[in-house]
Amino acid sequence: MQEEIVIKGAKENNLKNIDLTIPRNKLTVFTGLSGSGKSTLAFDTIFAEGQRRYVESLSSYARQFLGQMEKPDVESIDGLSPAISIDQKTTSRNPRSTVGTVTEIYDYFRLLFARIGVPHCPKCGREIRRQTVDEICDRVMAMDEGSKILVNAPVVRGRKGEYVKELASYKKSGYGRVKIDGIVYDLQEEIKLEKNIKHNISVVVDRLVVKPTVQKRLTDSLEAALKLAGGLVVIDHEGKEELYSINYACPDCGVSIEEIEPRMFSFNTVYGACPTCSGLGFKQFVDPDLICPDKTKTLREGAMKVTGWSLGSNSMALMELSALSKAYGFSLDVPVKDLSKEVYDVLMYGSEERVDMQYQTRSFSGSFKKTWEGYVNNLQRRYATSTSDGVKGEIERLMRNAPCDSCNGKRLKKEALSVTVGGKNIWEVCELSVDKLCDFMDELSPTLTQTQHMIADAIIKEINSRLGFLRNVGLNYLTLTRTAVTLSGGESQRIRLATQIGSALTGVLYILDEPSIGLHQRDNEKLLHSLQGLRDLGNTLIVVEHDEDTMRAADYIVDIGPKAGVHGGEVVASGTPEDIMRAKNSITGDYLAGRRKIEVPTVRAKPDGRFLKIFGCKQNNLQNIDVEIPVGLITAVTGVSGSGKSSLVNEIIEPTLAAELNGAKRVSGQYDKMEGIEYFDKVIAIDQSPIGRTPRSNPATYTGVFNAIRDLFAMTPDAKERGYKAGRFSFNISGGRCEHCFGDGIIKIEMHFLPDIFVPCEICGGRRYNRETLEVRYKGKNIADVLDMTVEEACEFFQPIPNIYNKIKTLNEVGLGYIKLGQSSTTLSGGEAQRVKLATELARRSTGKTLYILDEPTTGLHAYDVDKLIKILLKLREGGNTVLVIEHNLDVIKTADHIIDLGPEGGNGGGTVVCTGTPEEVAKHAQSYTGKFLKNVL
Repeated sequence: MQEEIVIKGAKENNLKNIDLTIPRNKLTVFTGLSGSGKSTLAFDTIFAEGQRRYVESLSSYARQFLGQMEKPDVESIDGLSPAISIDQKTTSRNPRSTVGTVTEIYDYFRLLFARIGVPHCPKCGREIRRQTVDEICDRVMAMDEGSKILVNAPVVRGRKGEYVKELASYKKSGYGRVKIDGIVYDLQEEIKLEKNIKHNISVVVDRLVVKPTVQKRLTDSLEAALKLAGGLVVIDHEGKEELYSINYACPDCGVSIEEIEPRMFSFNTVYGACPTCSGLGFKQFVDPDLICPDKTKTLREGAMKVTGWSLGSNSMALMELSALSKAYGFSLDVPVKDLSKEVYDVLMYGSEERVDMQYQTRSFSGSFKKTWEGYVNNLQRRYATSTSDGVKGEIERLMRNAPCDSCNGKRLKKEALSVTVGGKNIWEVCELSVDKLCDFMDELSPTLTQTQHMIADAIIKEINSRLGFLRNVGLNYLTLTRTAVTLSGGESQRIRLATQIGSALTGVLYILDEPSIGLHQRDNEKLLHSLQGLRDLGNTLIVVEHDEDTMRAADYIVDIGPKAGVHGGEVVASGTPEDIMRAKNSITGDYLAGRRKIEVPTVRAKPDGRFLKIFGCKQNNLQNIDVEIPVGLITAVTGVSGSGKSSLVNEIIEPTLAAELNGAKRVSGQYDKMEGIEYFDKVIAIDQSPIGRTPRSNPATYTGVFNAIRDLFAMTPDAKERGYKAGRFSFNISGGRCEHCFGDGIIKIEMHFLPDIFVPCEICGGRRYNRETLEVRYKGKNIADVLDMTVEEACEFFQPIPNIYNKIKTLNEVGLGYIKLGQSSTTLSGGEAQRVKLATELARRSTGKTLYILDEPTTGLHAYDVDKLIKILLKLREGGNTVLVIEHNLDVIKTADHIIDLGPEGGNGGGTVVCTGTPEEVAKHAQSYTGKFLKNVL
């Protein structure tokens, strides 16, 4: 097999006809400034060509459903292996997906519980067992001669058909009769049962003669009755009942459990899912507190934040509320907090009493009687019946999730939760962190019998192996019950990485996108060992990465640059880490060798006595902690992965302030009280979520600069002559856009079992607009040309127009000079999307009383770009604002004014404040993992 991957003439996006040779079966890092072309080379060229070749290898029948995949702009790639991409996209948006299901560990636990689980009665909790037909028959045969016995099989569930085969044994023997729903059938009759009827079935034994020749006939009779009855019988011996089951049944409660199979423990099937919540573990309900967030307002002032319920004159809402106020004796002009509980409950939950409704329009007036449905009931009904995503989305803003009343959030039926292994049910086991689950599995093995070992050892080996992989990629704090939607991009990527390690494939080309994201330096070493283990299996790894530790551990580095966008796209240097450090024109080499570095501030800004104080934080794993954030400074919240940083910042501080200051309908996590909110006039959270989920969204539309650009084009002589308004230059409405692609510029082709691909529209050539619109020009450029400009080009082009230039300039300042104004939001990384949001906020006029919250803003940033980001954060602080940042990057942490270090571990081992103070103070703290690594960079 070829020892190298040889790329010739790569010209995709900004790549400048690159020729490159990459060693196979090695760990290679692609690095360079943000936007230099690393991802284009790794994903859009190498991986895309590997995917295309896979599709080309399929039969012509399969290819007709997939369409023709476009070849990347590259002359040739030799030595390419089957390629697997592991990127940062969240694993799943499905609320049913959990860490356990995504990693398939839960499937093995379902099998383990089905095979060696100990069933208990769901009512009384006592351990229960099942009997064989022979055991039941032996019990009957032991009864006195001449006894009158009724063998009663209580229910048959939803079965239909002719029960001839089941009764064959009766026919041969002529022994006894069968009673079904009170009707006695002779054993020679054919019995037909209707669909979905519960049938009570009895085998009537009038005279029991205890002879050996009778035993087989009795066994056959019992077996036939049990087949009909689903396995449960009651033997009525002289008026005394005894319950037996070939499944599992509790003799005290009369409750039976069906056959214990893996599907019984699946919350995604009807066999295992809690019937109340259908296996989701929670229910959604409209929250009255979100409908009426400010009870100091009156009804007439709009206290009820319900879309479509305007209290304008002659509105239906005003008519109904006026009628209610007369019927229940309250005023629409009194603050809601002063209304009685009875009135408040009527407003929210309605009343069965019919009240007089007075209506008046320009032409008609009159009255009629009607019941009041109530805000909550109305919204619940509309949510359940509406087919509009817009309506559902609007109502969802007024809803909260609460644990299901039946299963208490455990997703499963009580029968499934009554089966235990090692004294715990399957939910209790999966609620343990990966670390504690490993301990549980170690403790379980010695307690198993020899038979259980024979059954379970292979299952336990698979579980332990996969848990070990999760540990090795730094996810030891996760629980298997954690829903996939709550995972960060970095966590999702590392879960997929652990799954790939578990598959133990060889000869594969793995391409990873910044796997170190969200990982504390302490856990980075584990990740690197995992990557090296994947390499040592005989695989080739290409990792797009900025992390210094990863680069130093790499076998080979490819540095793309020298700068971003049109100034990048070249191989600046390639070779071992030592080769890169010696390269004179490599910015990456300069930082690795220490020729360039981000300096530690010589003077630290100090608190001025103003603090945002949060008391009694108990969200997720936070252990009732109190936290103080100095106003007007940059505070970094640090700690190992899973220590509670996001719980504190994103689930308590941000939603609470968003509701208080911005009027957002947000639900905050658990805490006791918050002080110091008066020091802020607004909170701005800048996370890594996309700026839009469709190809229509782009930096120009998100920042709002596109409105000004369209207005500018509408004022050109060409546009005035044709009568074009600003709307003509929108690709979201009919008129100026291309109607073949509806202004998308691209056509989506569904790839069925592969990801969808997008191809340029063949009518407009990807330009989004029709021919007439594109004939309008400003300074020689049409609207499509402007959208195709990079931010850097647009800065120069629009410099004479302040309202456009000022917004574009901030995009350039945050290091996004290389992206295009009209670049689809779906192609932007999480880090790029975050910087677009940051630039949008920077372009707005600052009041000096804003709290900026950033969640790992260094994601996707080279050290060169991190330096720029730090300057922006300092600029925000100098304006009097407060910056709160969740971060693992030591360069950002060392330049912060104040640090709150959480931990010491992740999951249940975290959630406490390890230490606080300046970087120098934290570096001296013996118990702080952050301090240990911070000491080396200060």
